[in-house]
Amino acid sequence: MFIDERLITVDDFWSLITQPEYVDRKFELINGVIVEAMSPGLEHGIIMFRLGSKLTFFVDSRDLGVVAGEVDHYLRSDRYNTRRPDIEFISKERLARIQDKSQPVPLMPDLVVEVKSPGNTYEELRQKAAYYLQNGVRIVWLVYPEKRSIIVYKSDTPQFVTLGINDILDGGDVLPGFVLPLKEIFVNI
Repeated sequence: MFIDERLITVDDFWSLITQPEYVDRKFELINGVIVEAMSPGLEHGIIMFRLGSKLTFFVDSRDLGVVAGEVDHYLRSDRYNTRRPDIEFISKERLARIQDKSQPVPLMPDLVVEVKSPGNTYEELRQKAAYYLQNGVRIVWLVYPEKRSIIVYKSDTPQFVTLGINDILDGGDVLPGFVLPLKEIFVNI
């Protein structure tokens, strides 16, 4: 029996996932292996919408860039990885470097939010955070609905901070002035 163990490249990945049978499915390329994301539940969607709308209002009212969700990102220097954050902020400076906004983005955002789904493991999310930070993301927020907490990772420090339901999330030097009580994200879920 022959097993094809070759790693999938970003180019092969884009060719595959744009086929009609895969268009409505969510994939990432992680270290040359295609990984399909499970559809999230209602709790995940509520948290994404609440956090995303708060970020969008803040960013738009100050003309800082854009907030988006579920956008494919890759680096030209990394042939074996793509990422699709749940929520992201891209500053005006980085946005100006994106030539075709209808295509996957060839750079990483400034801020990434990943909301844990039942199909995610804690280790997977920590590995995603490490990848993001090693490749240009300045802040990563890992949201844990079942714990009503957010872990904040920053590129300029090896430490992380865990925030609980009674704490306040801030945008650090990426989004100065952005503050959000965690109670507003986790209320009524």
